[in-house]
Amino acid sequence: MQTTSNRLIHAASPYLLQHAHNPVDWFEWGDEALQKAKTEDKPILVSIGYSSCHWCHVMERESFENNDIAQLMNEYFVCIKVDREERPDIDQIYMDAVQALGVHGGWPLNVFVTPEQKPFFGGTYFSPQAWSQILVNINRAFQGNRKQIEDTAQELSLHLLRSEVAQFKQPGAAADVKGVLDSIFKKLQTKFDSTWGGMDRAPKFIMPSVWQLLLRYYHLTKNEGALNHIVFTLKKIEMGGIYDALGGGFARYSVDGQWFAPHFEKMLYDNAQLVSLYSEAYQVTRDESFKRVVYETVEWLRREMTDVHGGFYSALDADSEGEEGKYYVWKQSELDQLLGQDAALFSSYYSTTREGNWEHGNNILIRYNPDAEFLKKHQRSSEDWNKIWQKSKQVLLSHRERRIKPGLDDKIITSWNAMMISGLIDAYQAFSDESFLALAKQNIEFLEKELIHNKVFRSYRGKRSPAEGFLDDYAYVIQAYLKLYQSTFEEQYLDRALSWTNYTVTHFYDSAEESFYYTSSQSQKLIARKKEMFDNVIPSSNAVMAQNLFRIGSLLQNEEWIAIASKMTDSFGKLVQEEPNYMSYWAMAYLEIKKGLTEVVLLGPAFRDLSKNLQLNFSPYALFMGAFESSSLPLAQDKNAIGGKTALYVCFNRTCANPVTDIESALEIIRENDEL
Repeated sequence: MQTTSNRLIHAASPYLLQHAHNPVDWFEWGDEALQKAKTEDKPILVSIGYSSCHWCHVMERESFENNDIAQLMNEYFVCIKVDREERPDIDQIYMDAVQALGVHGGWPLNVFVTPEQKPFFGGTYFSPQAWSQILVNINRAFQGNRKQIEDTAQELSLHLLRSEVAQFKQPGAAADVKGVLDSIFKKLQTKFDSTWGGMDRAPKFIMPSVWQLLLRYYHLTKNEGALNHIVFTLKKIEMGGIYDALGGGFARYSVDGQWFAPHFEKMLYDNAQLVSLYSEAYQVTRDESFKRVVYETVEWLRREMTDVHGGFYSALDADSEGEEGKYYVWKQSELDQLLGQDAALFSSYYSTTREGNWEHGNNILIRYNPDAEFLKKHQRSSEDWNKIWQKSKQVLLSHRERRIKPGLDDKIITSWNAMMISGLIDAYQAFSDESFLALAKQNIEFLEKELIHNKVFRSYRGKRSPAEGFLDDYAYVIQAYLKLYQSTFEEQYLDRALSWTNYTVTHFYDSAEESFYYTSSQSQKLIARKKEMFDNVIPSSNAVMAQNLFRIGSLLQNEEWIAIASKMTDSFGKLVQEEPNYMSYWAMAYLEIKKGLTEVVLLGPAFRDLSKNLQLNFSPYALFMGAFESSSLPLAQDKNAIGGKTALYVCFNRTCANPVTDIESALEIIRENDEL
């Protein structure tokens, strides 16, 4: 294998840099590569992946580091490497094309396209033998059967131009909120896993927005069955191998149906959503295990994922030393040696065995029984066991820190950082811990310095990427600003949310279909301009924008934005009920708009302290505004403190109840507004 570098040595993306010493003559996506393909009349190979992708690493080792295979690639194709996290717009287009060909999809994604960027063949991982044969066959077809390739490419291109909104728009849901809620719950309930929690499927993805939706369902209906399954699910997840029992933080998914063996990579976006989910669950239940999960996950964020200047890194690989999960698993002999007399008790708690509870004699730390059963079995008090537990965890974590760590993707993605800001604000509201707010403010300051200027940029690694942000970047930045405002009442955050909402409506909104494109009107033009409609592991950026428009529209009494939000959610009202697993964030936005939000205005000297105490409670359908004396917000303009005391005005549809001065009275009115 050659050791000289290719063009990717100048890339900012860690994923592209991983391929910088391949013998493949890789290009980044850009004019140079696209023009070369046209000039030489060669097909383009677009190979897409991300740095923490296990099978991406495997294909690189097997094929892209192989001189003979690289020679075929270089001779027959213009080869372009794409980091899907840096350029999700390109990934979105070519993933859609490959799925249209009948391939399930996944990464690495390898797509062959004409010099005009039109796809005609693709797939995911290929073995070296299969890959070599494909390269030869496609070259022969391109040279000898060009018309068939052009016809396939044209057919796929027409598919890519088809509107997602037109395809899935299904207005006409029931108007009453209770009916919609019950319909959603019945759909989800049929798929509940009563043994392991979550949904009855394998592999198991957590899909946090589904459980956030169900928390809101419980809040409005008091359906104990819904709450019981949420609590059961969150406890099973936290007890499973998908949660890092020593260091905090969650892996992407479990490969089985029991939350046992994770795909060990840790993504910032998963953990951002799970900080929100466990914080909200704590507000509802006051369960201390949920609080511990939040604190441990934020500690992991600080320890392993935070840049010295305050940005949050993207991901940790599943692999270390070329082996998936090696960093996280334990031999029983290691536990015995490190923990001494406490090893037997610790091993019983985490179900480890001499033979190993996983593969190759390794153990994943996992709990099968609630603490009460464990303590009863071993005749230990909670206080006694907690001392042993905390000490043992610290010993093992310190030892683990000395192992070779998984690869770190240290690029900083705007939308994922903004999602974590929202998670930290949710944690701040649940626990009133100033350190969470300080970390969120530190991060927004980093984003404003490096990634938010005349436009929002996508990513940063030593320098910001040239790519403008996508709809998710703008949507989550706006959401973060709105949450920061409601926790601090610093109107600069609301002003910035307003500014970027204006920008997003101007450059992303399609008035014909009443929805937002994924790319800005100022972005580099690709063969199709797509719209992101469905929730995946990250909620739909259109759904988040609909919620943003309704919330900022309500705060500023902007009827145009409220109307856009209402039309957007109405368009998918029927689909929300039919497919809540893939429309859960849409469902949350839809219910907010249909039910309406309670507006809470705090005015007076103790407005911040009262707000902190008020927001300790789960109030998902409340908007908060506050000021010491006066505010420019429409709903606050004619209101004052009462006799030197802070007044709380609780309003619904801009009609306010008589002001109160204590939290319980305000909460009572908020709860009345949430009765269906």
